[in-house]
Amino acid sequence: MNISVVIPLLNEQESLTELHDWIAKVMQSNRFSYEIIFIDDGSTDESWSTIMQLSQKDSNVKGIRFLKNFGKSQALHAGFTKAEGDVVITMDADLQDNPEEIPELYNMIVVEKYDLVSGWKKKRYDSVISKNLPSKLFNWAARRTSGVKLNDFNCGLKSYNKNVVKNIDVNGEMHRYIPVLAKNAGFTKIGEKVVQHQARKYGETKFGMDRFINGFLDLITIWFLSRFGKRPMHLFGALGVLMFIIGFAFALYLGIDKLFLNPTGRLITQRPQFYIALTTMILGSQFFVAGFLGEIILRSKRDKNRYLIKQELNF
Repeated sequence: MNISVVIPLLNEQESLTELHDWIAKVMQSNRFSYEIIFIDDGSTDESWSTIMQLSQKDSNVKGIRFLKNFGKSQALHAGFTKAEGDVVITMDADLQDNPEEIPELYNMIVVEKYDLVSGWKKKRYDSVISKNLPSKLFNWAARRTSGVKLNDFNCGLKSYNKNVVKNIDVNGEMHRYIPVLAKNAGFTKIGEKVVQHQARKYGETKFGMDRFINGFLDLITIWFLSRFGKRPMHLFGALGVLMFIIGFAFALYLGIDKLFLNPTGRLITQRPQFYIALTTMILGSQFFVAGFLGEIILRSKRDKNRYLIKQELNF
């Protein structure tokens, strides 16, 4: 199979039929073998009924229905697990991503041998204050922190070599950082393509300003995990050693001063250096404990379901 189109959605009933017809037209005109995987992330409208109707008239349409809303990352993970195409395309269900971009995204993976190609919505039709400016700041921070030189990390329209989606773990809210996850997994040929962004035709956006706050927090998390996720003691142990050295140095100074230099001076407990030594040594102990706990958790963790599937279609 040439292409798997993975589409996570939440309450997008109005756009689904039009999106399906548009994708099918592009696929058929380019003679691609394909599947369209809709992942209903706990919609409360008639999205699932629409997906069922589409699957009945088109065997290329497949569906996954979550028991409740688990989030976009979990929806993508479920879609990636089921995808069978050599190239996997992700896009949003709100018609803001243009299916006409699919052939070129496919060729960049198959012909130009990219591991991952991310769309770049260079011209946007969103609010400047609530979306465009925060998005630019977010992307700048993501570039500086991750080292992945993309202009638009959060664009839903991306193409992947099948090996990429089968070997990365998208969880939490890490869908924003799939290129970073791919890079950390060893897939280094990551490209970018300017794509057409379209104004939302139906409904309202499901994301508010809080997604940028969460995005920055996730950025810190992924930086930590990429550097120390498999060796937490390297970070916490180093900090513990540093705190111990500082504390020991102050304690040694106080001991020498009290025993040899100024034995009749103030009590040690009346000197600020005593409390600096005490605090830093306690902090050092806590960092060591955090490192040990991190190592124990890492070695004893077990995979568990992050989402529950209520129903599947055509798999």
